[in-house]
Amino acid sequence: MAVCARLCGVGQSRRCRRRQRHNQQDQGSDSDMDEEEEERIVGQRQAGNVGVCGGGPESGVATAGPSDACEYGSGRVNRGGFLDRTNTGPPHPQSLSELPPELLVEIISLLPGTALPNVALVCKKFRQILNTETIWRRRCIEEFGMQQDLRKMEVGGVCSRDLYVKLLHPYRHILGLWQPDIGPYGGLLNVVVDGLFIIGWMYLPPHDPRVEDPMRRRPLFRIHMWESNKATVECMYGHKGPHKGDIQTVKKDEFSTKCNQTDHHRMPGGRQEEFRTWLEEEWGRTLEEIFHEHMQELILMKFIYTSQYDNCLTYRRIYLPPTMPTDLLQPGLFKGTYGSHGLEIVMFSFHGTSARATKLTGDPNVPAGQLTLDVDLSRPLVLPDLEHQRNIEELSRLVLGVHEEVQREAEQQAKDSPATARSTAEAACDGASGAEDMEADHGACSDSCQPGPSSSTHPPEAQPFTLPLGVMARNEVYPRTCRKCFYGTGLIAGHGFTSPERTPGLFVLFDEDRFGFIWLELKSFSLYSRLTDNLAHAHAPNMERFEAMLRNMQSWTS
Repeated sequence: MAVCARLCGVGQSRRCRRRQRHNQQDQGSDSDMDEEEEERIVGQRQAGNVGVCGGGPESGVATAGPSDACEYGSGRVNRGGFLDRTNTGPPHPQSLSELPPELLVEIISLLPGTALPNVALVCKKFRQILNTETIWRRRCIEEFGMQQDLRKMEVGGVCSRDLYVKLLHPYRHILGLWQPDIGPYGGLLNVVVDGLFIIGWMYLPPHDPRVEDPMRRRPLFRIHMWESNKATVECMYGHKGPHKGDIQTVKKDEFSTKCNQTDHHRMPGGRQEEFRTWLEEEWGRTLEEIFHEHMQELILMKFIYTSQYDNCLTYRRIYLPPTMPTDLLQPGLFKGTYGSHGLEIVMFSFHGTSARATKLTGDPNVPAGQLTLDVDLSRPLVLPDLEHQRNIEELSRLVLGVHEEVQREAEQQAKDSPATARSTAEAACDGASGAEDMEADHGACSDSCQPGPSSSTHPPEAQPFTLPLGVMARNEVYPRTCRKCFYGTGLIAGHGFTSPERTPGLFVLFDEDRFGFIWLELKSFSLYSRLTDNLAHAHAPNMERFEAMLRNMQSWTS
């Protein structure tokens, strides 16, 4: 309590000082003056002054006494009106270094870990306090979310300071979501702090066509401090256990992994055994169970292409899309069906009146990083009754009518763009009246482009839904009711991403975690289901950074 009083600038009470004086006298200390004697001497020094704290003008000369002085803060105000700084208690701390060690530990543990090296340079006392495990234990928990009992780890020989300084802090830049550079196939890597390890998990879609099953994970590398006093990188690829690996930070938001013992990836039965094992893990079946010849070719092609890297890959950082209150549903990652190519992972995000799905994993036709779906939220569609929904011609007429309207507007806008530019220049020269006319025109155009009750009739919250006859679906178990439908386009291309084009289709919102897309030209249906995994260190700082990342992703595979 006395320490707290001194820190707050409030002096000790007379009772506390007397108790302290009696304790010191009991211990044989007679160095302190009696309090009454001290006040008498101070009163003599201020004799002749006018009293302000218990006297009046008629009292004449101030006399000293215990009741003639008022405490104020850490000093006293006597009858002469002067502040007496004499204090029998311990002095106030004049700097941080004078604070008690336990209070310094509490203060320093609130600082971010990046600031602690500078704290150690202040003085020897601070440098010694930084050896306290409590500080580093708190940094490990608050900055990296470690849930383990670090005290047990410290008993085992690995202290929290070494864990932070030699493992967590040096490799903090690789935590989060990444996309590997594996040609058109891409991928999704999540680097996390997992116990006393930093582990890179490759996320794999469920086996085709079970789109609503949870994601599968495979460890590609790990970093730990178990066997030495420094961080050790190990490759986890293959079936012979952990072996030596390396991680290099190429540049910001990019790093590379390298396996130093690729012989651990080989199997006794050679490439055939490796292929059978890979096929079982990737597709959950044998080659004999896949009767479609074209699918067999695609599978074999992917194995040959991906196995040549031997886990020596370059990764680029990706972010989860930001969330806005006006979003149709929560943006994020979804897994969807793509015909013979199996299940692929897409990133669903909102951009004004558009919703877009970008591939994180791809195929030889449409590679990873490309915009697979582009949905126009300003063009909702109301489905007919179930009988007419089963007719592909009826659905095509509905969607293609909107598609032709979009094309006409795009052509008209292209023709009007030079005239619009000239009108803008003339309006700027004409003055305020011309500017007001342009603002009115722009407002009318904006109102017509925004979705709303005035521009269209919104469908009910839930309406019956069925696929038209002749439309192929990999997963025949799909929702039979939907919330809303919109016009959109999907990206199709030939092998090797040749002749890419956007084809019209119908976007169907089923619920918060599922949506679908009917590819009219392909007469195919893709069902998408949300990834429910907790992905830390993955959210974009802002929308600008996220959109820049999407542009970079397209350039990687274009």
